[in-house]
Amino acid sequence: MKKDIFKIITTRLFSEFRFKPFPFRLLAKCRHRKALTLIEMLLAVAIIGTLVAVGVPIYSNALNKARINQAITKIALMGQRIDDFLIDNGRIPNDLSEIGEPNPTDPWGNPYQYTPILGRDKTEIEARLRKDRFLIPLNNDFDLFSTGKDGDWNAPLTAGVSHDDIVRANNGGYVGVAYKY
Repeated sequence: MKKDIFKIITTRLFSEFRFKPFPFRLLAKCRHRKALTLIEMLLAVAIIGTLVAVGVPIYSNALNKARINQAITKIALMGQRIDDFLIDNGRIPNDLSEIGEPNPTDPWGNPYQYTPILGRDKTEIEARLRKDRFLIPLNNDFDLFSTGKDGDWNAPLTAGVSHDDIVRANNGGYVGVAYKY
């Protein structure tokens, strides 16, 4: 009977170790694997580089669209304030400081361009008036626009430097990017 009990205990005890390796065997297996190989490092750098190459243009494009929308909103708001000034005072303001905007700048840091037209001699302000593709002035009350990302503009919207400008046209009926007008 003692032999049977001893046999049962030893089989139970050793059957556990038959399927599970001893802890020192696990350490022996992992000793050769302490750092990344050169190929693994190059692969990780390539993946990160690819993600950055895809992500940066998308972020830049989204940031530019947000700036365009901000400029459109600001021009529409200032246009409304100029219209309110006209109703209250019976004249167009001479500059933007009369509507509470002393030196407004667009999202790119360029000053907004404002030219009062109503009640002015057209010959003296002709060079500053924005014009469409048929060289007809965009507005007949006042011009208000942002020079856009490049900070440069030309009177006709068809000029290359004017494509990124944010303009107010049709006396406030359109406010948006010049190339879409």
